[in-house]
Amino acid sequence: MEQTAALDLSLLVWPGAALALAGVIGILACVRSVMKARNAGLPNEEMVAHMQKMGAWNMAALGVSAIGLALVITGLLLG
Repeated sequence: MEQTAALDLSLLVWPGAALALAGVIGILACVRSVMKARNAGLPNEEMVAHMQKMGAWNMAALGVSAIGLALVITGLLLG
C-alpha cells in the first residue's frame, strides 16, 4: 500500500478567520475615520478627498475579509 502525504486543509480555518477579522476591523476603522471627518466639518473639497481615500481603504479591507472567508469555507469543506 502506498501512503501519500495528504494536505490537511482544515489548517486554513484559523488563518482565514484571522484575515476575516482583520478585514472587519479595517472596515470599522474606515467608518470611524469617515464619521470623525464628517463631525469635524471639513470643507467640501477636503471631505471628498478624504472619502475617496477611505473608499479605497474600505475596498481593500473588504477584499481581505472576503479572502479570509474564502479560506475558512475552503478549510471547512475540504478539510
